[in-house]
Amino acid sequence: MEIQLMNVKRQHETHAAEYEEAAINVLRSGGYIGGAEVKAFEEEFAAYEGAKYGISCGNGTDALVLALRALNIGEGDEVITVSWTFFATAESIAAVGAVPVFVDVCPDTYCMNPDLVEAAITKKTKAILPVHFYGQSCDMDALRAICKKYDLYLIADCAQSAGTKYKGERSNTLGDVSCFSFFPTKNLGCDGDGGMILTDNEEVARACRSLKVHGSGKDGLLTLKREYESKNMNFPDGMPLGESKYYNYLVGYNSRLDAIQAAILRKKLAHMDEFIEGRRRNAALYNEAFKDIDCVTPYESDDCEHSYYIYALKHTNAQQIIEKLKSKGVASGTYYPVPLHVQGAFAHLGYKEGDLPVTEELSKTTFVLPVFPELYDEERDYIIKTLKELL
Repeated sequence: MEIQLMNVKRQHETHAAEYEEAAINVLRSGGYIGGAEVKAFEEEFAAYEGAKYGISCGNGTDALVLALRALNIGEGDEVITVSWTFFATAESIAAVGAVPVFVDVCPDTYCMNPDLVEAAITKKTKAILPVHFYGQSCDMDALRAICKKYDLYLIADCAQSAGTKYKGERSNTLGDVSCFSFFPTKNLGCDGDGGMILTDNEEVARACRSLKVHGSGKDGLLTLKREYESKNMNFPDGMPLGESKYYNYLVGYNSRLDAIQAAILRKKLAHMDEFIEGRRRNAALYNEAFKDIDCVTPYESDDCEHSYYIYALKHTNAQQIIEKLKSKGVASGTYYPVPLHVQGAFAHLGYKEGDLPVTEELSKTTFVLPVFPELYDEERDYIIKTLKELL
């Protein structure tokens, strides 16, 4: 038996007729960039997650970059984040000229430890950027309180947590801005690349809308005027003014979600609760099966309804287990084997082994199992039997 860690082909097959009809309709329409499908998906996903504004973009990394730019975070600023995450989280901070400041995570949730944040705040700190890791929600109440105390922005990296709830609500709208990825393996994945920014702040939304299309149009003009006002500078006279794509007010990006992806995502969003329930069911069965073996099962706080993008176990011999599972046909791995604070790209920041002990331990002791909702019962039973035999 060969079991993939994430089977996107099977995900497509489950509702193939719906997805393919949606794609064909766009192909026949001739409207491939922007248009009704993109606008409808932005509105529907924002409503699903409980936000006022949704701004689609090319991918989850772009979503983070656009959000940081919209909040005027850049050269000389610091953003507190975690090292236990995918590279894009800190890469986006560096991409706008700011500096990522790494803090450790909680040993149970694997999310940012709020108790360590205040000590990392300096005069240069402009924002806190936590990651809802594996589909688990961060302690957003504690982080919001810190941001309010120090007048900081709260930017949530929700690349792994579409559908997660925090205290009965979607956790991803509890920051000033939230950023999503629709990479094919995610809880809500397109058939290519895609991303989304959610916010309740109209000015931030308009800035993101302009920045994603080369800083053009009326939203770009509004954002530029806001920037001049924030610096107490007079807006220049004689500037060419217009609302078309040929009037550029900001140096932005080309980051668009195409209409085919939006159409497919709209169909998948209609099944989102079904997908999350499937993941949670598989996780619950794993938890029950593994409660008496020598592994630490995923923690789910009372405040969180975990969406289980990843199902990760913890064991001191994780690497050996990964290899043995592979030999038995079960795909596994570690998310993520190299913490960001010791990556070569951030060597100049001066972090070293031992600075973030929980993160470093997790990188050596965690391993993941397939948990996607289309996993067959016999496959899940085989995984459980195989792991129990190995241990």
